[in-house]
Amino acid sequence: PFELVVRNDNVLWGASGNEIITMAYKDHVWAILGTVDGANTHIAIRVALKAELPMMTSGDLDPTYIETNIPWVFRNIGDDRQQNYLLVDYLFRKLDYQRVAILRASNRYGRFGVREIRDGARRIGRPIVIEMAHKVGDTNLTMQLDRVEDSKPDAIVYWGDGEDGALALNAIRARGMKQPVFFCDRAVSDEFVKIAGANAEGVWCTYPWNPDRQDPKLEAFKKAFKERWGVEADTYAAHAYDGVNMFLWAIQTAGLNRAKIRDVLAHRPDPFPGVTGD
Repeated sequence: PFELVVRNDNVLWGASGNEIITMAYKDHVWAILGTVDGANTHIAIRVALKAELPMMTSGDLDPTYIETNIPWVFRNIGDDRQQNYLLVDYLFRKLDYQRVAILRASNRYGRFGVREIRDGARRIGRPIVIEMAHKVGDTNLTMQLDRVEDSKPDAIVYWGDGEDGALALNAIRARGMKQPVFFCDRAVSDEFVKIAGANAEGVWCTYPWNPDRQDPKLEAFKKAFKERWGVEADTYAAHAYDGVNMFLWAIQTAGLNRAKIRDVLAHRPDPFPGVTGD
């Protein structure tokens, strides 16, 4: 039998560290799935390192999560680097754009999210013409868009939350700017479509997996999730489902030993057949 222990780190910054301690030494968990927020995740994995506790994120796409080289942490979802590489290839090699501008949120997600777009564009000889940041929730982007417009870009890449992205898109179109706009995966949401309205038509978004592919496992999961919860399964639900199943397999294979659970995951010789893919 397995029991799920649920804790919430969505309070004061740094609370995730306290929750990891509670789960490791009071709840005596064998592994942890989480978290979603990049800043909280970075604190959590450092505590997990000291507690020697396997930890897997199914929602944090921050590239630096893995770059910490902490051997106890795993990720079962593609990160922002992979989305960046896809965008660089599509923008410059497939569409042959010469001048691309970046507009992003000024938080950690926006700052680290576009790093490989910037570096990749420079490496292939077409550096980003301008990168402008705005505060999260800022509705007045006049200064940022003045400078983006002056740079005469062929296309614009936006990186930030869905609501901010939709407001930015509306501001871009309100100025009469007709450049194609490319977004990160957070724009793939009902919230983005609701706020952007007609402007949402024709935008391009990267995404860490293909939720529409034909796969009996995926179809069965979607059906069961809808029947259980009354809503469609999103990317967080699907990757969390895969993450839990990976842990269940590891525990059943290795036994109740945190180090061995970590080892069988780290050294599994073949891909895990998840509903989001291998």
